[in-house]
Amino acid sequence: MSFLRRPKIEAKTTEQILLMREAGLVVGRTLQLVRERAVAGTTTGQLDALAEEFIRSSDSIPSFKGYHGFPGSLCVSVNEEVVHGIPGERVLRDGDLVSIDCGAIFQGWHGDAAISLIVSGPEAGRPEDVALVEDTEASMWAGIAALRAGGRLFAVGDAVEESADAALERRRAAGQDLVYGILEDYVGHGIGTEMHMDPHVPNYAVTSKGPTVPAGATLAIEPMITLGTIETTTLEDDWTVVTNDSSRAAHWENTVAVTESGLWVLTALDGGQAKLAEAQALFHALA
Repeated sequence: MSFLRRPKIEAKTTEQILLMREAGLVVGRTLQLVRERAVAGTTTGQLDALAEEFIRSSDSIPSFKGYHGFPGSLCVSVNEEVVHGIPGERVLRDGDLVSIDCGAIFQGWHGDAAISLIVSGPEAGRPEDVALVEDTEASMWAGIAALRAGGRLFAVGDAVEESADAALERRRAAGQDLVYGILEDYVGHGIGTEMHMDPHVPNYAVTSKGPTVPAGATLAIEPMITLGTIETTTLEDDWTVVTNDSSRAAHWENTVAVTESGLWVLTALDGGQAKLAEAQALFHALA
């Protein structure tokens, strides 16, 4: 994918960002609910039905359902499935690594976020899967923390990659022989009255610094990291993306507004305050 062109980054007004916050809160609350219900014995289809009911009861519309023909309100990707898993009859089992992506539209404005989790909790998971989930989330927050009004967009990818590399070094020093692969074919994006808008936001370091981020920009930051290859295949359902080496994958995402006064993570229930503080403290410690 080329990042040579200069894509337009649309700036939103305060009123528009407030509407996006409402959409983001619906997404954040939906993911909170789904996380609680993602237990062994539950099907991915049951999680999807729960999400759709909650989104619609919140005066919103699922972003994903019907999007280019996608049949679900959630993407639920299990183990070697990276993204775009179609919810259905698959039963979750103890120790599964599950990534759940959710979008909602409130009064024409979108929110988009994803989480990854271990079914039945970290104690039920493989140590390498637990590490992957934690380190992918940390890399997302590092990427978000790199955003600022007047800054360069592709600082996000620099920060994501630096965070993942540093985490990998710490894991190896502690005796975990891990390999991480940051997917390059799937990237973050602008968001607003459409779910996917300019610009593309790479989750890895590129030679270009990218366009300048204006105040009012709203972006979805979403690294996807595997325990092996970055090479993937789309299954015959035309949606589900899996790793070619069957290594497991994690996916984290948040929708962020860049304002003159700082960052507002629209899909985080606390606005991102706690995690951003952690990410910024780590950044300064490593600088």
